[in-house]
Amino acid sequence: MDYRGRFAPSPTGLLHFGSLVAALGSWLRARHAGGCWLVRMEDIDPPREVPGSADAILAALPAFGLVTDEPVLHQSQRLAAYDAAFARLRAIDAVFPCWCSRSELAAGAGLHRDGRCVAPPDPQREPAWRLRAPDAAIAFDDAVQGSQQQNLREAAGDFVIRRVEGLYSYQLACVVDDAHQGVTEVVRGCDLLDSTPRQIHLQRLLDLPTPRYLHLPLALDSMGHKLSKSAQAWPVDPDHPLPALRRALTLLGQPVPPDAADAPALLAAALSRFDPALIPKRSGCFAG
Repeated sequence: MDYRGRFAPSPTGLLHFGSLVAALGSWLRARHAGGCWLVRMEDIDPPREVPGSADAILAALPAFGLVTDEPVLHQSQRLAAYDAAFARLRAIDAVFPCWCSRSELAAGAGLHRDGRCVAPPDPQREPAWRLRAPDAAIAFDDAVQGSQQQNLREAAGDFVIRRVEGLYSYQLACVVDDAHQGVTEVVRGCDLLDSTPRQIHLQRLLDLPTPRYLHLPLALDSMGHKLSKSAQAWPVDPDHPLPALRRALTLLGQPVPPDAADAPALLAAALSRFDPALIPKRSGCFAG
């Protein structure tokens, strides 16, 4: 199968350096494989969205030379597909409604591991829907982080698939859309490494293909914290893309071309030198 990779930001703020690293890493991997690079906007959580940020992210990417090969897919337009996946999970009895309160969950260290709701049904409010986590190890090989294994019940518990408000979880939407877009390898930050076993389990339940995985090192601030929109990480400057691109290449362990007139020239030179074996496992500091 031809290589198909993707970058899937959420519209919770402007494009920042950590997201640029993920975008660049996925773009280099796709281009190195001679495949397609796609962009998906994960806009299914309206309470967390920042107005205008989706358009700002999509406008910034081409300024850094990162141009999608197909039209952008917006998850907000894919609700029917998530409804169908959820209906299938209900049909095979893989999910259950849950009215458990936070105090009840606290007794299990914040995790739900019963395979059923221990609270009585409450007709006055909608439940969340959880997927029953198996007491089994989910294993996979990551192209950078190596062999991984996780007991889903112990590590994640019965995790939420659909929230009380009726919003679908990242885990379900991601799995459905990776299959829909024919993604053959998921390249993203290693903060999502723990999500992968949950997604593999969902893929198996829904009879969807499991892509390969490559989890990149994270960009950290001077205190060792992950750069993220929620932490108000500095946005990158689309009007001056070269400094951020050079820093991103450095964090990815790649040679930095010494001379480049613009972003496309820098990316072309970086691609000619790209070596996935040089990507470090450990996250690195971004000193602004």
